[in-house]
Amino acid sequence: MTPPVFVLQPDELATAQLGDLVRVTGDEGRHAVTVRRIAAGEEIALVDAQGRRVRGHVSAIVDRQTLDVEVMAVHDEPLPQPRITVVQALAKGDRGELAVELLTEVGVDEIVPWSAEHSVVHWRGDRAERSARKWADAMVAAAKQARRSRFPVLRPLAGTAEVCTRIREADCALVLHEDAVPPIGATVLPASGDVIVVVGPEGGISAAERAEFARAGAQEVRLGPTVLRTSSAGMAALAVLLAATPRWANEGVEG
Repeated sequence: MTPPVFVLQPDELATAQLGDLVRVTGDEGRHAVTVRRIAAGEEIALVDAQGRRVRGHVSAIVDRQTLDVEVMAVHDEPLPQPRITVVQALAKGDRGELAVELLTEVGVDEIVPWSAEHSVVHWRGDRAERSARKWADAMVAAAKQARRSRFPVLRPLAGTAEVCTRIREADCALVLHEDAVPPIGATVLPASGDVIVVVGPEGGISAAERAEFARAGAQEVRLGPTVLRTSSAGMAALAVLLAATPRWANEGVEG
């Protein structure tokens, strides 16, 4: 079983070397000591969310929110290629957070919340800040659960125009749609660069949006014989794409 993960700031792990002591305090230290009840001698992993992982064992519990970790190994994860971004339409209830959680666990690199024409909910005013925070919290929790060293980037809310700009800049852009003919499994991905997958809302992607995405250079693809919820469609598409790259063959949790 891989050890539990705790997140530190990049500068706290930047110079970590074999044999060093790294102090974990604050919220992560409190969670380790009082919630996870980590004890001296146990092995844990510290990550900076930007690709660095430090594996070590707890040398001392200092107090209820502080522990010291002796470094046993340091691993720097290379930037993933190709890089996959999911444009996730806003969804009602907690389905948006569920989508973020599933995408993060599977291995997405970037998430763009999209206010689609047929989105049941829209982020405005105070709600926008609260909703964005919920997505961010779901992402961090899922990244820690998945033992990720590099966390996804969560972008600000985008409209259709911003999504089209991202599509034009991408090396490969796919739009999930149930009426599409080519299956997503037949997609030939670039060895490197940016891949974008657009996931529509509960009400579907409008005809106008489909036309705009097509003009921007996106290809519509079919995910499978069934229609998935917006909360799970992105995860399923991401799994198909990652399985077609060396990323799942080569990547593993170091410590």
